[in-house]
Amino acid sequence: MIALVGSLRYTAHQSVPEIHQALCGRGVPIAERTVTHLLQRYEELVALHLTDQARLRDRLKEQGQVILALDGLQPDVGHEVLWVVRDCLSGEVLLARSLLSACEADLANLLREVKQMLDGIPIRGVVSDGQHSIRNAVQTVLPDMPHQLCHFHYLREAAKLVYEADRHAKKELKKHVRGVRPIERAVEKRNDVEAEAICGYCLAVRSALTDDGRLPLGAPGLKLYERITAIATSLTRVSKKGACRVSSNACARF
Repeated sequence: MIALVGSLRYTAHQSVPEIHQALCGRGVPIAERTVTHLLQRYEELVALHLTDQARLRDRLKEQGQVILALDGLQPDVGHEVLWVVRDCLSGEVLLARSLLSACEADLANLLREVKQMLDGIPIRGVVSDGQHSIRNAVQTVLPDMPHQLCHFHYLREAAKLVYEADRHAKKELKKHVRGVRPIERAVEKRNDVEAEAICGYCLAVRSALTDDGRLPLGAPGLKLYERITAIATSLTRVSKKGACRVSSNACARF
Protein backbone atom coordinates (compact mmCIF):
# COMPACT_ATOMS: atom_id res chain seq x y z
CA MET A 1 0.00 0.00 0.00
CA ILE A 2 2.84 2.39 0.88
CA ALA A 3 4.60 1.65 -2.41
CA LEU A 4 1.38 2.22 -4.37
CA VAL A 5 0.77 5.59 -2.69
CA GLY A 6 4.35 6.65 -3.44
CA SER A 7 4.04 5.55 -7.07
CA LEU A 8 0.78 7.43 -7.58
CA ARG A 9 2.33 10.56 -6.07
CA TYR A 10 5.77 10.64 -7.68
CA THR A 11 5.25 8.62 -10.87
CA ALA A 12 1.64 9.42 -11.81
CA HIS A 13 1.94 12.95 -10.31
CA GLN A 14 -1.39 12.64 -8.50
CA SER A 15 -2.40 14.90 -5.61
CA VAL A 16 -3.44 13.50 -2.23
CA PRO A 17 -7.20 13.85 -3.02
CA GLU A 18 -6.65 12.08 -6.35
CA ILE A 19 -4.74 9.26 -4.64
CA HIS A 20 -7.54 8.95 -2.08
CA GLN A 21 -10.10 8.68 -4.87
CA ALA A 22 -7.99 6.09 -6.71
CA LEU A 23 -7.68 3.91 -3.60
CA CYS A 24 -11.41 4.13 -2.91
CA GLY A 25 -11.99 3.08 -6.51
CA ARG A 26 -9.88 -0.02 -5.81
CA GLY A 27 -12.14 -0.90 -2.90
CA VAL A 28 -9.78 0.34 -0.18
CA PRO A 29 -11.74 2.14 2.59
CA ILE A 30 -9.30 4.82 3.69
CA ALA A 31 -9.39 8.41 4.96
CA GLU A 32 -7.66 11.19 3.05
CA ARG A 33 -5.54 11.99 6.11
CA THR A 34 -4.31 8.38 6.15
CA VAL A 35 -3.12 8.83 2.56
CA THR A 36 -0.96 11.72 3.76
CA HIS A 37 0.46 9.55 6.56
CA LEU A 38 1.25 6.73 4.12
CA LEU A 39 2.97 9.19 1.81
CA GLN A 40 5.14 10.36 4.70
CA ARG A 41 6.06 6.74 5.50
CA TYR A 42 7.00 6.24 1.84
CA GLU A 43 9.27 9.27 1.90
CA GLU A 44 10.93 8.03 5.10
CA LEU A 45 11.60 4.61 3.56
CA VAL A 46 13.04 6.18 0.43
CA ALA A 47 15.26 8.41 2.55
CA LEU A 48 16.55 5.41 4.53
CA HIS A 49 17.32 3.53 1.34
CA LEU A 50 19.12 6.49 -0.19
CA THR A 51 21.23 7.16 2.89
CA ASP A 52 22.74 3.65 2.84
CA GLN A 53 25.92 4.98 1.28
CA ALA A 54 28.00 1.90 2.11
CA ARG A 55 25.71 -0.35 0.05
CA LEU A 56 25.78 2.08 -2.86
CA ARG A 57 29.56 2.45 -2.88
CA ASP A 58 30.11 -1.32 -2.75
CA ARG A 59 27.78 -1.89 -5.69
CA LEU A 60 29.20 0.94 -7.78
CA LYS A 61 32.81 -0.05 -7.07
CA GLU A 62 32.02 -3.53 -8.35
CA GLN A 63 30.43 -1.93 -11.41
CA GLY A 64 33.54 0.18 -11.98
CA GLN A 65 31.94 3.29 -13.49
CA VAL A 66 28.76 5.38 -13.52
CA ILE A 67 26.76 7.47 -15.98
CA LEU A 68 24.80 10.16 -14.18
CA ALA A 69 21.23 11.17 -15.05
CA LEU A 70 19.93 14.43 -13.57
CA ASP A 71 16.27 15.45 -13.67
CA GLY A 72 13.72 17.41 -11.65
CA LEU A 73 10.19 16.36 -10.69
CA GLN A 74 7.54 18.90 -9.65
CA PRO A 75 4.42 17.11 -8.31
CA ASP A 76 2.39 20.35 -8.09
CA VAL A 77 2.85 23.75 -9.70
CA GLY A 78 4.35 26.23 -7.27
CA HIS A 79 5.84 23.58 -4.98
CA GLU A 80 9.46 22.56 -4.48
CA VAL A 81 11.10 20.55 -7.24
CA LEU A 82 12.46 17.12 -6.32
CA TRP A 83 15.84 16.78 -8.04
CA VAL A 84 17.14 13.26 -8.55
CA VAL A 85 20.64 12.14 -9.55
CA ARG A 86 20.62 8.53 -10.76
CA ASP A 87 23.15 6.09 -12.18
CA CYS A 88 21.96 4.95 -15.62
CA LEU A 89 23.92 1.68 -15.51
CA SER A 90 22.67 0.29 -12.20
CA GLY A 91 19.44 2.28 -11.92
CA GLU A 92 20.42 3.33 -8.40
CA VAL A 93 19.33 6.73 -7.10
CA LEU A 94 22.46 8.43 -5.81
CA LEU A 95 20.85 11.59 -4.43
CA ALA A 96 17.35 13.06 -4.18
CA ARG A 97 16.65 16.49 -2.76
CA SER A 98 13.91 19.11 -2.91
CA LEU A 99 15.02 22.56 -4.05
CA LEU A 100 13.13 25.84 -4.21
CA SER A 101 15.02 26.84 -7.34
CA ALA A 102 16.87 25.19 -10.21
CA CYS A 103 19.70 27.68 -10.54
CA GLU A 104 23.17 26.67 -11.65
CA ALA A 105 24.69 27.02 -8.16
CA ASP A 106 22.13 24.72 -6.49
CA LEU A 107 22.47 22.03 -9.15
CA ALA A 108 26.25 22.30 -9.07
CA ASN A 109 26.18 21.61 -5.33
CA LEU A 110 24.15 18.45 -5.97
CA LEU A 111 26.70 17.22 -8.49
CA ARG A 112 29.59 18.00 -6.14
CA GLU A 113 27.92 16.01 -3.37
CA VAL A 114 27.43 13.04 -5.69
CA LYS A 115 31.01 13.27 -6.92
CA GLN A 116 32.27 13.23 -3.33
CA MET A 117 30.02 10.30 -2.44
CA LEU A 118 31.38 8.25 -5.37
CA ASP A 119 34.85 8.54 -3.80
CA GLY A 120 36.87 8.17 -6.98
CA ILE A 121 34.52 5.89 -8.96
CA PRO A 122 34.86 7.13 -12.57
CA ILE A 123 31.99 9.20 -14.02
CA ARG A 124 31.82 8.46 -17.76
CA GLY A 125 29.04 10.85 -18.77
CA VAL A 126 25.90 12.81 -17.87
CA VAL A 127 22.38 12.55 -19.30
CA SER A 128 19.76 15.29 -18.80
CA ASP A 129 17.31 17.52 -20.62
CA GLY A 130 18.50 20.69 -22.33
CA GLN A 131 17.89 23.08 -19.42
CA HIS A 132 20.62 25.73 -19.43
CA SER A 133 21.17 25.68 -15.67
CA ILE A 134 21.85 21.92 -15.82
CA ARG A 135 24.27 22.34 -18.71
CA ASN A 136 26.16 25.07 -16.88
CA ALA A 137 26.25 23.10 -13.63
CA VAL A 138 27.69 20.04 -15.39
CA GLN A 139 30.28 22.20 -17.14
CA THR A 140 31.28 23.75 -13.81
CA VAL A 141 31.59 20.56 -11.76
CA LEU A 142 32.49 18.06 -14.49
CA PRO A 143 34.32 20.01 -17.21
CA ASP A 144 34.93 18.20 -20.51
CA MET A 145 32.53 15.44 -19.42
CA PRO A 146 30.39 13.96 -22.24
CA HIS A 147 26.88 15.38 -21.75
CA GLN A 148 24.04 13.79 -23.72
CA LEU A 149 20.50 15.06 -24.15
CA CYS A 150 17.91 12.59 -22.81
CA HIS A 151 16.42 10.47 -25.62
CA PHE A 152 12.86 11.14 -24.48
CA HIS A 153 13.35 14.91 -24.37
CA TYR A 154 15.18 14.82 -27.71
CA LEU A 155 12.33 12.93 -29.40
CA ARG A 156 9.72 15.15 -27.75
CA GLU A 157 11.40 18.27 -29.12
CA ALA A 158 11.65 16.70 -32.57
CA ALA A 159 7.96 15.75 -32.45
CA LYS A 160 6.95 19.39 -32.02
CA LEU A 161 7.40 19.82 -35.77
CA VAL A 162 4.46 17.49 -36.45
CA TYR A 163 2.50 17.91 -33.22
CA GLU A 164 0.23 20.71 -34.45
CA ALA A 165 -0.55 18.89 -37.70
CA ASP A 166 -1.36 15.70 -35.81
CA ARG A 167 -3.61 17.54 -33.34
CA HIS A 168 -5.47 19.22 -36.21
CA ALA A 169 -5.90 15.85 -37.93
CA LYS A 170 -7.43 14.36 -34.79
CA LYS A 171 -9.81 17.30 -34.45
CA GLU A 172 -10.99 16.86 -38.05
CA LEU A 173 -11.39 13.09 -37.64
CA LYS A 174 -13.59 13.55 -34.57
CA LYS A 175 -16.04 15.60 -36.65
CA HIS A 176 -16.78 12.52 -38.77
CA VAL A 177 -17.51 10.12 -35.91
CA ARG A 178 -19.94 12.09 -33.76
CA GLY A 179 -23.43 10.89 -32.90
CA VAL A 180 -22.57 7.62 -31.17
CA ARG A 181 -24.94 8.21 -28.26
CA PRO A 182 -28.15 8.44 -30.38
CA ILE A 183 -27.27 5.09 -31.98
CA GLU A 184 -26.78 3.53 -28.54
CA ARG A 185 -30.14 4.90 -27.36
CA ALA A 186 -31.87 3.45 -30.40
CA VAL A 187 -30.81 -0.11 -29.52
CA GLU A 188 -30.47 0.02 -25.73
CA LYS A 189 -33.77 -1.83 -25.16
CA ARG A 190 -32.98 -4.56 -27.67
CA ASN A 191 -31.16 -7.78 -26.82
CA ASP A 192 -30.83 -9.40 -30.24
CA VAL A 193 -27.57 -10.23 -32.00
CA GLU A 194 -27.66 -7.18 -34.27
CA ALA A 195 -28.09 -4.82 -31.30
CA GLU A 196 -25.18 -6.51 -29.53
CA ALA A 197 -22.97 -5.97 -32.58
CA ILE A 198 -24.03 -2.31 -32.88
CA CYS A 199 -23.23 -1.68 -29.21
CA GLY A 200 -19.86 -3.33 -29.70
CA TYR A 201 -18.98 -1.02 -32.58
CA CYS A 202 -20.16 2.02 -30.61
CA LEU A 203 -17.91 0.97 -27.74
CA ALA A 204 -15.00 0.58 -30.15
CA VAL A 205 -15.56 4.11 -31.49
CA ARG A 206 -15.74 5.57 -27.98
CA SER A 207 -12.52 3.81 -27.03
CA ALA A 208 -10.77 5.14 -30.14
CA LEU A 209 -11.86 8.72 -29.42
CA THR A 210 -10.66 8.72 -25.81
CA ASP A 211 -7.29 7.01 -26.41
CA ASP A 212 -4.96 9.98 -26.78
CA GLY A 213 -1.67 8.11 -27.08
CA ARG A 214 1.50 9.72 -25.80
CA LEU A 215 4.01 11.85 -27.62
CA PRO A 216 6.64 11.56 -28.95
CA LEU A 217 6.11 7.94 -30.04
CA GLY A 218 2.32 7.71 -29.88
CA ALA A 219 0.85 10.45 -32.10
CA PRO A 220 -2.85 10.62 -31.09
CA GLY A 221 -4.08 11.77 -34.50
CA LEU A 222 -2.40 8.90 -36.35
CA LYS A 223 -3.54 6.44 -33.71
CA LEU A 224 -7.15 7.60 -34.04
CA TYR A 225 -6.94 7.32 -37.84
CA GLU A 226 -5.64 3.75 -37.62
CA ARG A 227 -8.37 2.65 -35.20
CA ILE A 228 -11.21 4.38 -37.09
CA THR A 229 -9.93 2.83 -40.33
CA ALA A 230 -9.94 -0.61 -38.70
CA ILE A 231 -13.52 -0.09 -37.50
CA ALA A 232 -14.65 1.11 -40.94
CA THR A 233 -12.96 -1.88 -42.60
CA SER A 234 -14.72 -4.25 -40.22
CA LEU A 235 -18.10 -2.63 -40.89
CA THR A 236 -17.55 -2.89 -44.64
CA ARG A 237 -16.62 -6.56 -44.31
CA VAL A 238 -19.70 -7.29 -42.21
CA SER A 239 -22.02 -5.46 -44.62
CA LYS A 240 -20.69 -7.51 -47.54
CA LYS A 241 -21.20 -10.78 -45.69
CA GLY A 242 -24.70 -9.84 -44.60
CA ALA A 243 -26.25 -10.67 -41.24
CA CYS A 244 -23.89 -12.62 -38.99
CA ARG A 245 -23.32 -13.14 -35.30
CA VAL A 246 -20.76 -10.66 -33.97
CA SER A 247 -20.14 -10.32 -30.25
CA SER A 248 -19.12 -7.12 -28.49
CA ASN A 249 -15.94 -8.87 -27.33
CA ALA A 250 -14.94 -9.43 -30.93
CA CYS A 251 -15.51 -5.76 -31.73
CA ALA A 252 -13.55 -4.58 -28.68
CA ARG A 253 -10.22 -5.27 -30.35
CA PHE A 254 -10.85 -2.34 -32.69
